[in-house]
Amino acid sequence: MFLMDSRLQQDSLVLGDFPLCRLLLSKDANYPWFILVPKRPGASELFDLSQEDQAQLWKETTYLAEALKREFAADKMNVATLGNVVSQMHMHVIVRHQHDAAWPAPVWGKVPALAYAPEQVEAIRARLRALLENEYQEA
Repeated sequence: MFLMDSRLQQDSLVLGDFPLCRLLLSKDANYPWFILVPKRPGASELFDLSQEDQAQLWKETTYLAEALKREFAADKMNVATLGNVVSQMHMHVIVRHQHDAAWPAPVWGKVPALAYAPEQVEAIRARLRALLENEYQEA
């Protein structure tokens, strides 16, 4: 049974699901920061996923990153899987702008997290609803 790591639950909001992954929004409004979590119990590394799931993860990651780059006019997309703090397999997809709080450094720990207002979260949900309508199911 798929369960999300408690740290992911604490630090993010569930937005919806792709065929393989749960889509989360990091609770840091400094950046449009999304996280894909494959719904596969026990996966902590990319190679823990079947070849089919690996291909699907890259498909969903690429689809999301390309759509976000256009929608948020990104200067750069940061896509990474680290897992040093949260071992459950997850992929960060972060929209970066040259004027963001951490540019050009990585986003981790650079500045304190900035909480989203409820209306900001709803605005992101609405943008995603229109942007990802065919591949994504909103929570």
